[in-house]
Amino acid sequence: MADLLRKPNGTTGKVHDITTDSANWGYVGFGLYHLKPGETAREATGDREVILVLVEGKAKISVDDQDFCELGKRMSVFERIPPACVYAPNEANWKAVATTECTLAVCTAPGKGNYPARLIEDIELVERGKGANTRYIHPIAMEEKDIADSLLVTEVFTPQGNWSSYPPHRHDEDNYPDMTYLEETYYHRLNPKQGFGFQRVFTEDGELDETMAVSDGDVVLVPKGHHPCGSPYGYEMYYLNVMAGPMRKWRFQNHPDHDWIFQRDSK
Repeated sequence: MADLLRKPNGTTGKVHDITTDSANWGYVGFGLYHLKPGETAREATGDREVILVLVEGKAKISVDDQDFCELGKRMSVFERIPPACVYAPNEANWKAVATTECTLAVCTAPGKGNYPARLIEDIELVERGKGANTRYIHPIAMEEKDIADSLLVTEVFTPQGNWSSYPPHRHDEDNYPDMTYLEETYYHRLNPKQGFGFQRVFTEDGELDETMAVSDGDVVLVPKGHHPCGSPYGYEMYYLNVMAGPMRKWRFQNHPDHDWIFQRDSK
């Protein structure tokens, strides 16, 4: 079985620390902190750029000598308020001091020093899909925002009983403009938190085919293949996506057996 489902390591401090080495791939890194008021998280970015996402709560965030003061408006991720996010370039140092209990995601990928530290703003809620495939997107740092060297970051709210990242699609070939190679992580949350969801990661040739029950706080790695997920009736699903590869563009192809759904709903 592939090691694609990562459980949090405890409930406080840095509970996820997914690196390129631990994921056995080349681009995406993902960390997650649970901080109590007054606690601090700080890291040097090294050769990687970083997008900090305040998933929940408030914190004072700075990058080197640039102070962004207290950030954060939503105390629960399921309020669907746009998150507070900060970009930090490679060869920088960032710091976050919690002013309330907070959950801080650390999204990383190779940096080239082309962009300065900044607050990421103008994040709007976008509806996508139809029927039981409806979900709601906060495109934090997708390619239309020229703010990063490698990182693509977005968050998705999937209503109870609905599917997401569906029809199944893949972005595992460096074949632009038809497709781009992008590794991806999914950080999952469930509401109520005792719920569960499902995610399948599979290739068309059957070499990889893993179906996982995800709990609140789990991370799923998508090194290749299709990766749909679903939330049972009664439980809303949230996930934060981090993608990166050799080109900062999101080009994918739907599974040929299921593309008819996309074609039908696009009319």
